[in-house]
Amino acid sequence: MSFLYPLGLLGLIGIPVLIIIYIIKSKYTEQTVSSTYLWTLSERFLKRRNPLNRLTGIISLILQILAVTAISLAIAHPIITMPDSANDYFFILDGSGSMRMEYTVDEEGKSVDRFTAGKEQIASTIEEAVDGSIFSLVYVGDHTEMIFKDLEDKEQALFLLSELEPVYCAATMNDAVGEAQAHFNEKPSSLIYLVTDKYYETTNNMTHVDMGSNVENYAISGVTYTYVDKLLTVNGFITSYASDETLTAELYVNGGTEPVAIGTFVVTMGTETPFQLAARVDHFTELAVTIPEEDGFALDNTLEIFDIESENTYNTLIVSETPFFIESMLDSLLNAKMDVIKPDEYTGQRGYGLYVFDGYTPESMPADGAVWLINQKGSLADAGFSVQSELTFSKAEPLELSKSTATALKPFIVDMTGDAVYVSAYVKYGLYRNFTTIMSHNGNPVIFAGTNALGNREVVFAFDFHNSNLPLLFDYTVLMRNLVIYSFPEIIETTLFNCGDEVTVNVPANCESVRVDAPSGDSVYLSADSATVGFVPKEVGVYTVTMNVSNTQRQFKVYASMTPEERLPEVAELELSLQGEATPGGHDGKYDALMAVFLALAVIFVADWMVYCYEKYQLR
Repeated sequence: MSFLYPLGLLGLIGIPVLIIIYIIKSKYTEQTVSSTYLWTLSERFLKRRNPLNRLTGIISLILQILAVTAISLAIAHPIITMPDSANDYFFILDGSGSMRMEYTVDEEGKSVDRFTAGKEQIASTIEEAVDGSIFSLVYVGDHTEMIFKDLEDKEQALFLLSELEPVYCAATMNDAVGEAQAHFNEKPSSLIYLVTDKYYETTNNMTHVDMGSNVENYAISGVTYTYVDKLLTVNGFITSYASDETLTAELYVNGGTEPVAIGTFVVTMGTETPFQLAARVDHFTELAVTIPEEDGFALDNTLEIFDIESENTYNTLIVSETPFFIESMLDSLLNAKMDVIKPDEYTGQRGYGLYVFDGYTPESMPADGAVWLINQKGSLADAGFSVQSELTFSKAEPLELSKSTATALKPFIVDMTGDAVYVSAYVKYGLYRNFTTIMSHNGNPVIFAGTNALGNREVVFAFDFHNSNLPLLFDYTVLMRNLVIYSFPEIIETTLFNCGDEVTVNVPANCESVRVDAPSGDSVYLSADSATVGFVPKEVGVYTVTMNVSNTQRQFKVYASMTPEERLPEVAELELSLQGEATPGGHDGKYDALMAVFLALAVIFVADWMVYCYEKYQLR
């Protein structure tokens, strides 16, 4: 036996003090009686019936000595050593997405998820371990983390274990096994436990706690769509992992609660079965495909996709007296609202993704969208160029397509054939910002693009379309398409991701903030100072990206689905082993005797109180 606080034994000095007090204490008490004759008779009667009367004093002393001893021991905190009874436990807990599948815990069919069942098994091992055992836990989720190491406090270990939750991503055991290997090399007698639902053929030097169970699991994957002439056609795959089944696929659009199309499909176990659903809808912004049949893993039974074109703002305002060429072309390229007004109707309207000023110079540049300036003859603040002169020719002269090899030019001229563009007049500009010249005449930029002083994308045509052959050329369509792509950079290029993938967000000019709301409601703010930012979804469901652009709020949605690797009930691996040879044995355990001391003290206290009452009130 050892003591945690040996100085507590100094309390035993109280024992001789009690003995001294007992010796010098007066044994006589003064009592008043009505008759000495009756007192004498009563004494003789009591002595015959109570032979232990003389021992009450010494019993009280003994109990007081025992109480002082118990108090001193309680303060000293005795610990009883139990040789070779404790162990060193090292747990690896799989927290990957598949650990959210159901797990049957008893014969009555009660079920929890695999992760909860795994935590319960670890908790049970910790609770049943001999005091003095040491515990370590590595959690493997979207990253590997040592939750606690060489921890002896059971309560703290159980608390830290209870705080863990599984993720939705795939997990790799490499780092965790590396931690276990290092621990095993240092302490080869350690008991290593691998708690996972993955199947391993060999787990040398560790105990595989298999949380896998043969539950029904259905999944939707590989969903794509087309939307032509109001016909929405959705293709994808439906899978049953545990058995052959006849499954239903339902199609919902625009957040509706009733399916617009339903299909039934015969599915072979473990095989991706293609399906197709089609429905006519007036407009389309989002779709969801779901399997209504219940299974043990509902997280992969639904996929949602959001329409890219509806996510991005293509609304356009054209300010022109003769908008025919530009309006007809943009109308064919953009599936969005387009407003056309005359210059005298323009009063600084806002809220458009693109502003086209044809032969008209506004008082100020709009700050919330891209700008196309056509045949500008007046100075415009923030435009990035100045008007120098107007050049007019007696006969049309050709423009020269830029032959620069600069990377910035390539997006503007991709797929262009180089058809000759002739103009009979143009405005000569002096550039004081960094623009990319697409076409020029005698070294003067005639078609160029870049960003203006407000940070918005800007395209400039230095001539009137009616004084050129550009609208009649094949390259006109190609050039306008390239300029539209340049003017409308997609904020999010696709809306369907797997958990653990990085989502890239293109930050528009004048963006003040970027907030990402997770399905759980948690929010995070991303930097708005970079051209692109990214985040990694770690939950299954809809993420909402909210941007404040020039005091206008824009929202974009993406859907994060369950990682494909985690849809399988089990994943077979050949081997997962620790190198080396295990040695039997453990280290000394201990029994904390403090509770027993307190219990003994309580018994002694009650007994001493009874003796005191016996003496004081003569309860004989």
